[in-house]
Amino acid sequence: MARNNTRNAKQQAGIHSSKRKASRGAKRRKNTSSSKNTSGILSFFTSASNRAHQRSNQRNSRSRGMKSVNASIAQTAEDDYSLPLIHLILRSILAIFLIFPCFISTVAIFKLNIGYSTSNNFWQQLFHTQAFLYFAIGSFLMLGWFWSKLLRKTFLYLYVLGHELTHAFFIFVCGGKISGFKVTPDGGYVITNKTNVLIALSPYFIPFWTCIVLAISFIARSFIHIPAHDEILYLLIGFTWTFHLTWTIWMIPRDQPDLKENGSFFSLTIIYLANILLLATLLCLSPSGITFKEYCYQWINLFLENSISLISFLKGL
Repeated sequence: MARNNTRNAKQQAGIHSSKRKASRGAKRRKNTSSSKNTSGILSFFTSASNRAHQRSNQRNSRSRGMKSVNASIAQTAEDDYSLPLIHLILRSILAIFLIFPCFISTVAIFKLNIGYSTSNNFWQQLFHTQAFLYFAIGSFLMLGWFWSKLLRKTFLYLYVLGHELTHAFFIFVCGGKISGFKVTPDGGYVITNKTNVLIALSPYFIPFWTCIVLAISFIARSFIHIPAHDEILYLLIGFTWTFHLTWTIWMIPRDQPDLKENGSFFSLTIIYLANILLLATLLCLSPSGITFKEYCYQWINLFLENSISLISFLKGL
């Protein structure tokens, strides 16, 4: 009987062990079959966790008196950047008044005449210069590259990098401190203890990579002689400035927190006016004979003429 009991116990133990082995094998087969399905889900939740962690860091930084300036490209900004109603109304009223200088600054560019003479047209003179030819070549190269979508991720990364570095530069200029900085092809942010209109909006009218090209050109010209230096410089200015404009125009409709921070209408008015004045500055620096004095002369004349016309129109209402 004892031998039979031991045999039965061994048989039952063998049955249980085989069942455990079979169950383990089934679990392994289930794990291997489900690993392919869970890999995509795992990557999704990992990326979602990273985004949530990033937003949490930004919120925690703001709770410690820090603020963030963002470039949002791949997704809609989820943080609340809305202004108080009274500030939004005041900035909207200011933006309405700025529309008139925007109009005058734009018209003044197209009515530039060298030496105040209507017969000596600035644009005809500019189109025949070698500087404009190479600038136009650079611009068309960038436009073609933009529409072809070649190296799109690389260009996006370079744009976001320049965008956030411009934020960082003006944070230092305004006496602020940076506690966080991140750049990806999907967007970026700078966490700082100080922000204002200049810090928030400067990347939309300061062509960062054009400034880098000008700085490198100035340094190189001081030490070495480069054949066709001016031609290369004008081509790169056209390429980088068009790069700045095209990607800025492409990015603005993508729900930018930088614009919401100061009111979208006010921000867009400031961005347009600043870009027009920057264009006027580049034209005055171009080798075409126009000067700041002539642009200011044209601007003041147009301002006075249109102001009188506007006042007469308002009186007639």
